Amino acid sequence: MFYLVLLSTMSQGIIKEEILRDDLKYYFMSPCEKYRARRQLPWKLGVQILKIVMITSQLILFGLNNQLVVSYKEENAMTFKNLFLKDYSGVDEEDYSVALYSQQAVYDSLFYVLDQYRQLGRLSVGPISYAEEDGKLLPLVICKEYYKRGNVEPSDEAYDIDAQLEKGLSISRSLFNLKESICKQCAHMSYRTVMYFLLRCLFLQITFDNQCHSGKIKIFLDIDALSSACKNWKISGTAQKNTHYLLVFDGFVILVCLTSAVLCTRSIVLAVKLLQRFSRFFRENYNHKVCKTDQKEFLNGWYVLVIVSDAMAIVGSILKMEIQAKSLTSYDVCSIFLGTSTLMVWVGVIRYLGYFQKYNVLILTMKTAFPKVIRFCCCAGMIYLGYTFCGWIVLGPYHEKFEGLSRVAESLFSLVNGDDMYTTFAQLKDKNSLVWLFSRVYLYSFISLFIYMVLSLFIALITDAYDTIKNYQKNGFPMTDLQRFLREQKDFPPSEEGSEMDTETGMGHPALCCCRRAPSNDDIILIS
Repeated sequence: MFYLVLLSTMSQGIIKEEILRDDLKYYFMSPCEKYRARRQLPWKLGVQILKIVMITSQLILFGLNNQLVVSYKEENAMTFKNLFLKDYSGVDEEDYSVALYSQQAVYDSLFYVLDQYRQLGRLSVGPISYAEEDGKLLPLVICKEYYKRGNVEPSDEAYDIDAQLEKGLSISRSLFNLKESICKQCAHMSYRTVMYFLLRCLFLQITFDNQCHSGKIKIFLDIDALSSACKNWKISGTAQKNTHYLLVFDGFVILVCLTSAVLCTRSIVLAVKLLQRFSRFFRENYNHKVCKTDQKEFLNGWYVLVIVSDAMAIVGSILKMEIQAKSLTSYDVCSIFLGTSTLMVWVGVIRYLGYFQKYNVLILTMKTAFPKVIRFCCCAGMIYLGYTFCGWIVLGPYHEKFEGLSRVAESLFSLVNGDDMYTTFAQLKDKNSLVWLFSRVYLYSFISLFIYMVLSLFIALITDAYDTIKNYQKNGFPMTDLQRFLREQKDFPPSEEGSEMDTETGMGHPALCCCRRAPSNDDIILIS
């Protein structure tokens, strides 16, 4: 009787082990292998393919309309520059529109703005009118920013300036001390116009910039726009039908994304339950704790990426529907959500490409090299920041590419890629011999260091990772406890082996652990 109970207990343990092993093998199979094993249709794969097509089509349709909005803004700015800026040539000079050099030119330009504002309704060929608030027209506001006290006498080599800035409302010539006190003169005005059945309130600011007191006054024209739906609007004909079709299409996109998110969430929940079963079985039968590498095999980061992309696509689709219904005008916010979701959807395709052997090499190489590349970039970034700050403070006054920190960083990045090298050298003003000599040492040292050393080491890290993966594919990948269990092996070495493998190959990086799956009995390690 005792032997029968013992045999029954052993047989039950063997059955549980075989069931667990079959479930694990099935979990790590590709969609095609699952279909061949249990005739289960790859619903997630079909939904992902359908979602890629629909989200990309939705993005293209929205992008065509968004391009019209962007071009309208640019045309608006050009219209007002031609209407309000006296002697505007049609092309901006660097970052400003017009430059003035005489007091009479400043007065003429300012009063020209006033005259144009007064008769704008008769001048403009577009649908434009003065803005109103509570039934009253919003006035034209002229303000100035000036020093509290300013007295400069170049002939006596003396000046008396109170640097405290004050603001006032006046256009009197008697208060226009352009040589000494005036820093800025601004004209603020508001208009209304209609664009694509939207009411747009345009806030115009024309700035006469005299902060440098160099004898050159720069004129800037800036436009801020607030959009809202027209109170009484009506669309008939083909345009209205197209809007209805687009709303239905966006609703279908939301439904597909919800389905995708639900399927991926279900897969994550099942993976967590399977991990718990595997950990409990290992602890009870082998008195062995599952190593971190094997635990990461169950945490599929691709599913998390898909869920995030689905959430962003749903939010972007809702915003797009509101924009088409003329309830919202957040084009920029909507484009960020739709663009980011489309990017994530296409990146998610890599998961399915990983099931093919040749593509698998590329993905494993990127994953293996990623931790080393990040550490290397952190070290190289310190040197890069040092060159950025140094170039900004020394070469900024003499070179347009070094006038701001962001421009310096962009210029140095272009130099690393071999762009505009001669232009960067040639555009430096050689009036100051010391700065000119420093610029040569600075540029030659940066180019030599980053192109010949840093960039070469960066490529070497990736090449080394590629050689490692090729060697593993030839001689076999390091085995983990999970893979030994799936191959029905009983010898499980201490768990430190898994950590050593992670350190050497980078295969256990938390963010990318989803890129591997345990092998079945007949195949090698593939990307999951």
